[in-house]
Amino acid sequence: MQISDPTPAGHPALNERTQHLLKFLVERYIRDGQPVGSRTLSRDAGLDLSSATVRNVMADLEELGYLRAPHTSAGRVPTARGYRFFIDTLLRVKPLDSREIEVLRRRIDQPTQSGTELARSVSDLLSGVT
Repeated sequence: MQISDPTPAGHPALNERTQHLLKFLVERYIRDGQPVGSRTLSRDAGLDLSSATVRNVMADLEELGYLRAPHTSAGRVPTARGYRFFIDTLLRVKPLDSREIEVLRRRIDQPTQSGTELARSVSDLLSGVT
């Protein structure tokens, strides 16, 4: 009997290379807001893989429902399932240090901020630490 790595319910086990490419693709898409192509992954993901190999992995991820193509010949973008796997399995959150916590507290405690200003301020701060 073969035992696979534990994965969140509803997610098939993905090998390490596939997980690495999915993580890189999601992070790049979040950063740039543009579909990510196989050439970009092949060149920038830190693995020694050809574009053809990356295209095969992307096709597998698309078939499993983690990626989709917004239109013909475009790169790929994560689906809701791809984001969920990224959050549940691939995302590593570092704890805030005491200085970051203090800055966050001071921003939250500013009495002159409206709800919208507070939300924007906290969002800006959190995006800087993730």
